[in-house]
Amino acid sequence: MQSVMNRTQDITDIDLAPEDVMQGKYLTFLVGDVGYGIEISYVVEIISVQEITLVPHTHTYVKGIINLRGTVVPVIDMGMRFGHGEIVYTDKTCIIVLSMDDMSVGILVDGVQDVSNIGDENLQDPPKTTGNPMKNHFIKAVGITDQEVKQLIDVYKVFEVYVDSSK
Repeated sequence: MQSVMNRTQDITDIDLAPEDVMQGKYLTFLVGDVGYGIEISYVVEIISVQEITLVPHTHTYVKGIINLRGTVVPVIDMGMRFGHGEIVYTDKTCIIVLSMDDMSVGILVDGVQDVSNIGDENLQDPPKTTGNPMKNHFIKAVGITDQEVKQLIDVYKVFEVYVDSSK
């Protein structure tokens, strides 16, 4: 599978097109040293970090907005959203632009890894937690690949402030 680490590119460069071809494919990325994945069907493109305009009176995890070719895109710091602390910018830090319900949203991550094939047979429910029922709130499944375990996020729960989370 072609690696997309450290590159700014349109996700179509990864040679995906029809919806059925995207089934079971996840763009994997890092927040801190923890691996996550998001269904490739939501991913529009991966861009380098650019100037982010602060927006007053928003959640602390909302970094602000960017102008992406004339479209205003809110950017979420995934480190802060997941409670790990603010993302520290490096040469690997990037913004993954997602499309959900005709809305674009950017997620700021520590780095992109690759596109992984994770079939239904390799998915497990997130582990149960004691004490805090919100602990796994953003995780819809755990994907097991040959070498790694990836927490697969539920985009509607991450962005429930912006979109209807009843989907």
